[in-house]
Amino acid sequence: MSRPSRTPARAQGPAYFNGTVVQRGGGAPGGRGRVQPDTYQDEHDRRLRLFSGTANPKLGQEIACYMGLELGQIKLKRFADGEQYVCVRESIRGCDVFLIQSTCTPVNDNLMELLIMADACRRASARSITAVIPYFGYARADRKATARESIAAKLVANLLTVSGLDRVLIVDLHSAQTQGYFDIPVDHVHGSPVILDYLASKRIPQDDIVVVSPDVGGVARARAFAKKLGDAPLAIIDKRRSAHNVAEVMNVIGDVTGKVAIMVDDMIDTAGTISKGAKVLRENGAMAVYACATHAVFSPPAVERLSGGLFEEVIVTNTIPIPLESQFPQLTVLSTANLLGETIYRIHEDTSIREVMT
Repeated sequence: MSRPSRTPARAQGPAYFNGTVVQRGGGAPGGRGRVQPDTYQDEHDRRLRLFSGTANPKLGQEIACYMGLELGQIKLKRFADGEQYVCVRESIRGCDVFLIQSTCTPVNDNLMELLIMADACRRASARSITAVIPYFGYARADRKATARESIAAKLVANLLTVSGLDRVLIVDLHSAQTQGYFDIPVDHVHGSPVILDYLASKRIPQDDIVVVSPDVGGVARARAFAKKLGDAPLAIIDKRRSAHNVAEVMNVIGDVTGKVAIMVDDMIDTAGTISKGAKVLRENGAMAVYACATHAVFSPPAVERLSGGLFEEVIVTNTIPIPLESQFPQLTVLSTANLLGETIYRIHEDTSIREVMT
């Protein structure tokens, strides 16, 4: 991809395979692969600053590595009573600031930290402030399913807006219409290109593939995924949910006999839906079952369900950090650092991100 002459070629970020970091391209040990610092002496480029919260510092470092930048200096701490403190330790006056923070577990602490980071940057006279939110917590609370329920996704969008943010960059919202809850621009990118690149490397015969939606609500996502996977056939699992985090699988719509079933969803939480779906697919003659999701929430008992032998492989991305105790042999974690780094660069340069979004 051509770049303006003043812009250095960025290092290729790392990808994870079965929990191991694999570095693509050259670079120093440890996955840095940085360009030389003196290539970023242009005044325009010095106005781009990256800061990472405490939710996913490893991903923040990988994004900085891809872009050939250092993470900005920021002090983050919690007082004894649980209150949070944020202080930017360098001048950001007139800079385009990008705050990298997933609102994953602990959701409320990470959300509050992001809000305070945005406020600190606003008071430090940043030219623009963009929140890079790889995983948007409360995304599933996007409507009133019953009377007298809150719409927490809208509330969180309001909080982010009034904190001083100018723009939000989010990966795979649970519902795309949640973008409309924000009164500031939202750049919504998808993790599917990262997963599709990995699946292509496995060289599964095209005639053997069937893409499966774990529920009716995910059909549009699965259809788009199948189209990019060589226009693969589509199957749907019909399920009935009796309570929160409880799913009952009924039957499979479509032919999966003798096929490699690739189940696609935006997230895996307790893995109840996807594991029951995998069981039904096996009962209906599927040769192998792969689970693909952008966000690995992995609430208990997800690990036990996913590692129980139903899946050939569970493929997720690193939008949420996965602790060592939640990893298992079938798990593959792919890095979104290149995807997010490229999007951040294009936002900073005021160029189109359409190629990244599709």
